[in-house]
Amino acid sequence: MIFGDEHEQVVFAQDPTCGLRTVVAVYSTALGPALGGTRFYPYPDETTAVADVLALSKAMAYKNAMAGLPHGGGKAVIVGDPATDKTPDLLRAYGRVVESLGGRYVTACDVGMYVADMDVVAETSQYVTGRSEAAGGAGDSSVLTAYGLHRAMLAAAQFCWGADGLAGRRVGVVGVGKVGRHLVDLLVAGGAEVVATDVASSARESVAGRHPRVEWLDDAEAVMTADVDIVAPCALGGAIHAGNIDRIVAPVVCGAANNQLADDGLAERLAARGVTYCPDYVVNAGGVIQVADERNGFQFARAEAKTAVIYDTTLEVLSTARAEGITPLAAADRIAEARMRAARRR
Repeated sequence: MIFGDEHEQVVFAQDPTCGLRTVVAVYSTALGPALGGTRFYPYPDETTAVADVLALSKAMAYKNAMAGLPHGGGKAVIVGDPATDKTPDLLRAYGRVVESLGGRYVTACDVGMYVADMDVVAETSQYVTGRSEAAGGAGDSSVLTAYGLHRAMLAAAQFCWGADGLAGRRVGVVGVGKVGRHLVDLLVAGGAEVVATDVASSARESVAGRHPRVEWLDDAEAVMTADVDIVAPCALGGAIHAGNIDRIVAPVVCGAANNQLADDGLAERLAARGVTYCPDYVVNAGGVIQVADERNGFQFARAEAKTAVIYDTTLEVLSTARAEGITPLAAADRIAEARMRAARRR
């Protein structure tokens, strides 16, 4: 069994009456209660589930630290197929597990869990965010995620080219679903040319209907290796891998997908090729900023203002990397770790 040496707490819980099997991992509460989503997924075994929740909870700690949130990092996984195993009783049972932690962990949506599900979890726990607007929550977080990503792109353009915007730049977007479609809106409004792809024909048709000048390529690999100024992986993780890293010609990689690097060592290879990689957990923080704001009674304008700061954070990361001769990923990690260390000393 893999166990998180660095983690403050790992909780295993089950309820045979409804089939609940869950693992909650709290990586750090140095900056405040651990915040992170719940992933409902059909893991093949417990070891795989534990490995995933440990990695995800650590990543959330770094993301929340870089976003300047008063939250540590945590994550939860529910083992099962959400299409067949998810029931209101199971969600309420899960809510009781979250409640039993007394506020050390605050949960939200992730893969296999949606706003409506969080409303049900909230029936048995007060430590739930990402709820529907009807239930007093903030609803869909994709708008602010896209806004924060666009702000990061503007920062990268300033850093790399001394440009104040993206007008005339060519941007490749992999995935035009929730976040990607809003990103395309912002890019087109700012005068950028967009090249895109998506596995779902409905997503492509929706964007094409609004933006007929978007150029469509066959698949993700075609966009990842296209002749563009910025490539934005906004779908699944692992978009940058050993098979395509040497064919990426975009000077900047800046996307919303989590875990874009199939291996963190690829950050060094990107840097060696002169590609500026904007760490995903820095630039896609708009969603967690929104759900964190919901804890105080959601105000869109307030959350948007906090998300706008992703521009400054991205510049800080890229400037630190250049000054210290390290990759942007290493720079972001150092900054996040320093913030957590400083909080522990207080």
